[in-house]
Amino acid sequence: MAGITDQPFRQLCCQMGAGMAVSEMISSNAKLWHSNKSQQRMQHSSEAGIRAVQIAGSDPQELAYAAQVNAENGAQIIDINMGCPAKKVNKKLAGSALLKEPALVEQIVKAVVNSVAVPVTLKIRTGWCENTRNGVEIAKIAAANGIASLAVHGRTRNDFYKGQAEYDTIKAIKQSVDIPIVANGDVDSAEKAEQVLSYTGADAIMIGRAAQGRPWIFREINHFLKTGNKLSAPSMDEIRSILIEHVQALHIFYGEFMGVRIARKHVAWYMQTHKSGKQFRSSFNALESANEQLEALNMYFDNLILKESVLYV
Repeated sequence: MAGITDQPFRQLCCQMGAGMAVSEMISSNAKLWHSNKSQQRMQHSSEAGIRAVQIAGSDPQELAYAAQVNAENGAQIIDINMGCPAKKVNKKLAGSALLKEPALVEQIVKAVVNSVAVPVTLKIRTGWCENTRNGVEIAKIAAANGIASLAVHGRTRNDFYKGQAEYDTIKAIKQSVDIPIVANGDVDSAEKAEQVLSYTGADAIMIGRAAQGRPWIFREINHFLKTGNKLSAPSMDEIRSILIEHVQALHIFYGEFMGVRIARKHVAWYMQTHKSGKQFRSSFNALESANEQLEALNMYFDNLILKESVLYV
C-alpha cells in the first residue's frame, strides 16, 4: 500500500473504526532515507493511535538498524514486509521473494526482534508460487523466533492480485502456530469479514484495497460483527464531509503542490461507484490549487444532493 496508506489516510481509517493502521513500506537501506518522501514516512511521534511501521529489505543487519531508528522515531510496532509482490522489490530479494529463502527469513526475524524493545510483526503471502506454497513453514519460523503476530495474504507472489484469495493456507497456519494470525485478501464487505474469520479461525482481518475510497468499511465490519446487523450506508452529506476532510488533510500534510496531486488518486477511488464519477475525475484532475479542488468537490456534492432531493419529492 505504498503511496496510499500515508498518515492522513491512516488517521482517517482509524477514525472510521480500524483497530490499527500500518505505515507505508519503508526501505531498510539508509541511503534512501534522505528524500522528502522517506522523511515523511519515518516521522511517527505525532501520530494518534497505535503507531505500526512497516520495513522492507533483505539484509538482516540493515533491517535491524531500520527497526531501531523507527522505534526511536516513535514506532510502537515494527512490521516486516515479506508479502510485497512488486518486481522492483522482489529483484532485491525483498518482499515476497524472501519466502523462497526460509533460512534468511529466520536470520531477519531474529535480528529485528533482538534489535528493538517493541513488538515485531510479520506480513507474508502463502508462498512464492502454487508449487512452493510454504506459508506454514514460514509461520513456524516466525513463531519460534519472537514474532508477535502474523498477517497472511491469501495469494502467492505469482498470483499478484489476480483471481480470488484462498483461505485454506491461512486456516492451516492458524492451526500450526500459537501466535495471533491476521487474515488478508479480498475482504470487501462485513459479511465477507465474518466468513473469513469463521473459516480460518484467524484472530483479526486486514483490509487493504477495499478501504480505498471507502474508509467507512471498518465501522461497517465492526457493527456487523458485534450485532449481526448491517449498518446503513453513509449519506451523501457524510461522504462529502469525509472526503473533503481527507483532501484538506492531504493539502496540509504534503503542502499545496504535492497535496493537490496526491488528492487526485484518492478522489478517484471515492468516485468509482458514482455514475458521474468518471466525468468529474477528468475535470478534477486538471485543477491546480487546493481551493479549486475543494470548491469543485462541494459543487459536485451539491448537485448530487439536489438530484436526490428531486427524485424523492
